[in-house]
Amino acid sequence: MTTFTRPGKIALLGYSIETMEAAQALGYDFVVVVPPGFEEGLQKEGINAISWEFDKLSQDSTHLREQLQALGCRLAVPLYEECVEWAGALNAVFLDEPRLFNRTLLLRDKGMMKRKAQLSGIRVGVFEEVDAPADLLRFFRRVNEAQSRIEGDELDLVHVKPLRAAGSVGHRVIRTEEDVAEIPVDAFPLLAETHLGGQEFSCEAFIHGGKIQFMNVNEYVHLGYSQVTPATPDLEAQRPKIRKAVEQLVKAFDIRYGVIHPEFFLDAEGELAFGEVANRVPGGHIFELIQRAYGFDTYQALLLSADPLTPQAELDAFFPDEVSGRQGYAGNCLVFPKPGVVTGLNVPDELTLHPCFEKHSLFEPMAHKVIKRTGFGNHYGTLFFFGEDPQEVRDAVAHFEDVEFFQRAAQLT
Repeated sequence: MTTFTRPGKIALLGYSIETMEAAQALGYDFVVVVPPGFEEGLQKEGINAISWEFDKLSQDSTHLREQLQALGCRLAVPLYEECVEWAGALNAVFLDEPRLFNRTLLLRDKGMMKRKAQLSGIRVGVFEEVDAPADLLRFFRRVNEAQSRIEGDELDLVHVKPLRAAGSVGHRVIRTEEDVAEIPVDAFPLLAETHLGGQEFSCEAFIHGGKIQFMNVNEYVHLGYSQVTPATPDLEAQRPKIRKAVEQLVKAFDIRYGVIHPEFFLDAEGELAFGEVANRVPGGHIFELIQRAYGFDTYQALLLSADPLTPQAELDAFFPDEVSGRQGYAGNCLVFPKPGVVTGLNVPDELTLHPCFEKHSLFEPMAHKVIKRTGFGNHYGTLFFFGEDPQEVRDAVAHFEDVEFFQRAAQLT
């Protein structure tokens, strides 16, 4: 691949070995901004690194911009959720676009995000920011009153999420009024929203100059557990409609550069509803799946898309065709042990001999008690699959969700 001269330095916000390797491969001069404690090891490896507490706001926050400007940085690239508004604030100065910081906040605050989408004519569920349990209870009751629910009817679900957390962190489902009482008061404020039915999926769109350069459709087999990239044929057939929805989202949020990770719902009537959107590397190892399915380095794609100085000719040469460029279907399954005492790892032949199985990152745990998770919690490794038959890959990841990979104390007696 032909590379072009990269003027100045860029700042990578967050610790990501893959992104550092991508920057080196593309010829970028870069500075890594990492949480305190990580910079010393990087500096010993000859990498220009400084530390910053991304979760702390103070009057000294301008010091980060001053440090990076002194180092000659012209662009900040966010890698994780907590870094997004920092990149927005920095790039508002680096790129001389004062409104950029405000636009970045839309991608961090879930309530503001939903409101902006709604004002832009994008279909969303009914939502409300709730500051206390009483507000959530009132919202839950109003939703079900509007549906004319009476005693004995199954109630409509309500979802609650922290306003600024990444992905599924802190996600709870409210099925009854009693569920409201189980939420700690210090968890508020929250975003409450009605349940959106249908098939949930995500897109990973690389944007440059306000235009989609490449768009993946990632099918959730079971949200938070398993997925296939690109989508299997039924969902893939909706690609033109999905692309229009993503283009509408890009225009509504005035997204110019970088990668976005929106989530949508497709109902039985073929209507799309917007869930939420992130402006950073997606979770769930989705970048790895895209790379396996299409054969290009997704971290290099992130940097090329985020950089306003990337020539269009380089982007055209870098990205494959979204349909004909597919090399197969990649899937994964995140492994979550069931609650109880875990004592060891058990990888069955059923997995290793499966024709679509490629690798896993399961690890031998120290004996400890697995507690009930809030949201999806931390997984104990990932299973990766690849094949030419999308249904075979989908069936594999769905099946291995239910396989127990960890020994229990009771099993040893």
